[in-house]
Amino acid sequence: MARRRQAVTIKHVAADAGVSLQTVSRVVNKESGVRPEMMQRVQASIDKLGYVPSIAAQRMGGSRSYLILALNDRERTIADWRARQGTDWFDQMMLGGMLTCAEHGYRLIVELVDTHSDHIERELMAAIAALQPDGVILTPPHSGNPLIIDLLETQGISFARIGSLTEGPGIRLIMDDTRAAGIATEHLVELGHRRIGFIAGPDEYELSAWRVDGWRAAMQAAGLATDDLLAIGDFSHASGRAAAAELLTLNDPPTAIIASNDQMTLATLELARERTLAVPGDLSLISFDDTPIIRLANPSLTAIVQPIAKVTALAVNLIIADHVNGPTTATPVTVPARMTVRESTASIFGGKGNT
Repeated sequence: MARRRQAVTIKHVAADAGVSLQTVSRVVNKESGVRPEMMQRVQASIDKLGYVPSIAAQRMGGSRSYLILALNDRERTIADWRARQGTDWFDQMMLGGMLTCAEHGYRLIVELVDTHSDHIERELMAAIAALQPDGVILTPPHSGNPLIIDLLETQGISFARIGSLTEGPGIRLIMDDTRAAGIATEHLVELGHRRIGFIAGPDEYELSAWRVDGWRAAMQAAGLATDDLLAIGDFSHASGRAAAAELLTLNDPPTAIIASNDQMTLATLELARERTLAVPGDLSLISFDDTPIIRLANPSLTAIVQPIAKVTALAVNLIIADHVNGPTTATPVTVPARMTVRESTASIFGGKGNT
């Protein structure tokens, strides 16, 4: 059996650079108090020898674990995986979180937690005891769960709450869902639509209400009614189909629909085809999320592009700063979303919306 190659250790780096172990440790841990020329010398030895810091050694040497824990919704994530529908939100979260953690010598660990579980406190405490993370990222609906928020606050752990404006501890980050829904609605109004339906997500997600608010505000600003044009889904394909059916069976059905995620939008597109409604000729559609499946749909779907990777990267940076230097911000941080116009929206008078 081949012998395992001896790992390069901090001692090798110290010997090569001609400095103490403590100096190498300070450079590796990005601590202050090291002269620039000394830092360059140590870094040169690290690069030459190919030294990779051991998280276990780093944890033993200080107050940091170099781990950040991200909590995602178990039920919905597993359901999407099993249905092989993809979880682009989850993928983008991993992209932003993992790459940013790596820049700081951290690792991102993901736990799937059911926010409705009677055992949620026990599950979280077990994960925290095992990992001792420096910080936690909460995604919806966990980011608004008072039990989780209070537990992390009691444990003294730095944490970021994505998609929540609920008052309380933690770093709050949002993707400006209210404005995003307004942008989508304004686009359709500019195309001449006056009956614009909206399929909202479930109430347990704070962002569901924000998107409804943005749609209503834009409709009101245009002098348009919304009385019978709101339907509620739960982000699933089946719920989107039911909500779309509710809107399309109205005596005066909408000529355009905005749906709060891609699965519900695809269900609306499917139902429209079954009812021989052309998209965008008879019905314009706009989605939220912009996952690959809707870009490859026929027609390709106009969508709100959520900057999930950017928000998660920012969450990691703020957690690390919070852990090292103390609380950094109490004001919610907003990262604006944008809309990509494709083939699914058109003028009610004829012509494509992206021309």
